Amino acid sequence: MEMVPRKMQSRAIRHIFSASDDTVMTKQIRATHAPIEEHVDVRPLLNVVQDIFRQGASVIPDIVQGKQVQMGAMKDNANESELFDMLEISYHTINKISCEISCKCLMGGGDAHATTIGILGMLSSYSWDAKAVIALAAFAANLGEFWLVAQLHATNRLAKSVALLKHIHETLNQVDDLGPKFEAVNNLLRAMLDVTNCIVEFHELPDQYIDHEAPETQTASSLIPSAVYWTIRSIVACASHILGIIGLGQGYMTSTIETWELSSLTHKLDNMNGHLQKQLSICRQHLDDNKQREAFQTLRHLFETSHQDNIQVLKALIRCKDDPLPLFNGSTKQRVSIEVLRKKIVLLYITDLYHISDQEVVIFEQMFQESRQDSTRLESQYELVWIPVVEKGTAWTESKLKFEKLQSMMPWYSVYDPSLLEPASIRYIKEVWLFNTKPMLVVLDPQGKVVNLNAVHMMWIWGSMAYPFSSLREQALWKEETWGLALLADTIDPLLFDWVSAGKYICLYGGDDMEWIRKFTSAAKSMARTLQIPLEMLYVGKSNPGQKVRKINKTVYEENLSNILADPTIIWFFWVRLESMWHSKLQQNKTVENDQIMLEIMRILSFDSSDQGWAVISQGTLKMTQGKGDSFLKCLNEFDEWKENVNDKGVLPAMDDYLQGIQQPHHCNRLILPGVEGTIPDKIVCAECGQPMEKFYMYRCCNE
Repeated sequence: MEMVPRKMQSRAIRHIFSASDDTVMTKQIRATHAPIEEHVDVRPLLNVVQDIFRQGASVIPDIVQGKQVQMGAMKDNANESELFDMLEISYHTINKISCEISCKCLMGGGDAHATTIGILGMLSSYSWDAKAVIALAAFAANLGEFWLVAQLHATNRLAKSVALLKHIHETLNQVDDLGPKFEAVNNLLRAMLDVTNCIVEFHELPDQYIDHEAPETQTASSLIPSAVYWTIRSIVACASHILGIIGLGQGYMTSTIETWELSSLTHKLDNMNGHLQKQLSICRQHLDDNKQREAFQTLRHLFETSHQDNIQVLKALIRCKDDPLPLFNGSTKQRVSIEVLRKKIVLLYITDLYHISDQEVVIFEQMFQESRQDSTRLESQYELVWIPVVEKGTAWTESKLKFEKLQSMMPWYSVYDPSLLEPASIRYIKEVWLFNTKPMLVVLDPQGKVVNLNAVHMMWIWGSMAYPFSSLREQALWKEETWGLALLADTIDPLLFDWVSAGKYICLYGGDDMEWIRKFTSAAKSMARTLQIPLEMLYVGKSNPGQKVRKINKTVYEENLSNILADPTIIWFFWVRLESMWHSKLQQNKTVENDQIMLEIMRILSFDSSDQGWAVISQGTLKMTQGKGDSFLKCLNEFDEWKENVNDKGVLPAMDDYLQGIQQPHHCNRLILPGVEGTIPDKIVCAECGQPMEKFYMYRCCNE
């Protein structure tokens, strides 16, 4: 095959692109632009053009390989009415441009720039995206006729006759040369479609979210006219090239130069498309930011407004890309709509995927199932919805397994796909409801009003008895409570009720010093035998029960030192419940100075934060004495020093007096609590001496 000399190629490049940087040409292009005010949706017409090009691209390979060409089924146009509207407006223009392209190319092509400017003049009343699409449609009409004849000429007599008249038959008989010829055509068609799609996408951006004065918008506006010009110019070159292919034997050198010209145009359009796509991406980001800003303000307004029911609020909050079934029912394993929550008290269980434990889900599940056992109870009127907050940019494929595992454990509702949760909703949850990483339970009444910003502490303390989980209900529940074993231990072990009913002394103790545990349990049992009192002991471990506590639990059981909580989840729940009491009291503005329960809670939590053991002994549910491990062990070992006071005062008062007497004036108390953003006060006083405690920051791994 004869090659085109490099110098000839260079001259061709200069001829093709010499005008690209010419400001005179830019003025010429813009001078042709006089659009009418009405903008027409060109997407349906572009879809038809793309279908013609796609079908045509598949014809030549089949012909070259000698295969029978199969007609592909055309996809239905999703919006035929809009397509007909567009054709009604542009039909004559399409045919006029189609004839113009054919005539200019049949007469030898002429000045491609002048032809392109002429076509732009014929399209002056249209927007830039419509100019590109209509010009492509005009070319597609001619090209489609060629593809139809190529497809049918071997099997259809009419098509064969048309091929003879149009001189196509000789081209189709020389199939060996068609591949490279049409490869350049197809590459340029693809580049033209890419640029045109990008231009159309710019015009499809919602105007209310676009700032036309923004740099990225103005940059795109300056690039689009040139892109439309070079798209139409490429159409002219393509048409000329195809006519050259049809007359294969005539002007072969010219046809070869044109093949190279098409490759150059393809390169130019690809570069333009790259620049346009970059600006389009920036515009889309700004558009999305503006949408989310508007959605955030809408959420603010909705939550500050009264409603007849909760549906409008919930639809705005749990809007997963406008999915009609955004919720997943954990009981039926079916997707459902927001409507299932209408006029219900809704508890929004908000967590991320990495600060929610299996133990938490297990306890929640037990409470939820208990509330459903009796359908006549008020508790059955509330619904629980898990909203997992997935950070923007998080690789969803990495988090999906964690999400699916947690979701499979939950019998309540959850967001079906948290990766689709609108950024505005996540922003609202973080900025207005102050969600950080700790799970929270936002309560909405049947009208969608927030009645408790975080009822998770209520749930841990009272379970479904906290219904309807409002702040007023929380205040009422605390008024009914007094400090004692019933509040401290609640239902952590069914045996507790039996022991209380039997009038036994009950000792709860914790810590992770195994030697202290052996000495303490031995001394306590010895004291009980001497006084002949019924004593039951229960080991409750430490907060954050890790492997060390599990081993101690096993040792206590095997050595028969005391009763244990066999399930680590119950140990976890005992401490989370106690921490929840502290947070709940804090939300009620209580301190150790003005609230006895707050004082006692802080003592137990301080005991747990130390490096040693601790214990409380109770008779019934109200009388209780407590102390640190070393003091309590000393008290038991020095039983002879205070046993004479037992008859006059009773066991617990005598023990308590002795504990107070041996307490060291100089002591070190620590209080380690899980940080919850916005709820940790700047000042906390010691539960022992009432002095302000010094605040430190502590980072601790959750594994132990």
